[in-house]
Amino acid sequence: MKIFFLLLLSILAFAGDKVLLHIDFKGVADSVDATKILQEKGFSFRLDKQEFQFYIKDEKLYIETQKEAAVLFGEVLHNEKELKNPSYAVIEWGVERFPEGSDWEKGNNRLPIGLIMVFGMKKLSSGLPLIAPRVPTFLCPFIGEKEKVGKTYLGKLYKKGGRYYCVSNRGDGSLIKTNFDIQKHYFEAFETKVPALTAFAFQVNTQNTKGGAKSFIKSLTIYSK
Repeated sequence: MKIFFLLLLSILAFAGDKVLLHIDFKGVADSVDATKILQEKGFSFRLDKQEFQFYIKDEKLYIETQKEAAVLFGEVLHNEKELKNPSYAVIEWGVERFPEGSDWEKGNNRLPIGLIMVFGMKKLSSGLPLIAPRVPTFLCPFIGEKEKVGKTYLGKLYKKGGRYYCVSNRGDGSLIKTNFDIQKHYFEAFETKVPALTAFAFQVNTQNTKGGAKSFIKSLTIYSK
């Protein structure tokens, strides 16, 4: 009875939360041009888009490359589109092939799939101002093969404003459901209340690795409590 009561409370808590953003690929046929679907959803692309295959299969978006390359695809949320009081994100995704040689513990910061969430408008230095632009604070949960699940990592750039979190080591193609606590991680990282979410992008990076990578995204939902 106690377990049932706790489960009921959990269900009711989630039922009262507000959906700020939801993206999925339900009802999208496998034959449809995936990049066109993403653009229709408001996504734009950065870096080496041409080196990646984007395709829909079983209502999931697959991202695959055999090369050493990097891509970002997401959306900037201007003004009225920004997400106020973001509390947590639920990501349904997975990895079928890790890039060989990626290992944040040894300084090779590559990943088969990650979600960058950008907050506020105040921009911080990258650490190399002549090479990389200033950007606001961001959090990035990712799936990694050799990283420690639950550990917070710093990138080679954006050490003041960026934090990366390994959420799983599974690479067998199974569906992973990640519940990422935005408010908790943001406060721990920057000791202040989380600003509005002003941009997000999925990232794949296989530079300085071998064998490429293959991952998929089923859905992304961002909630406010």
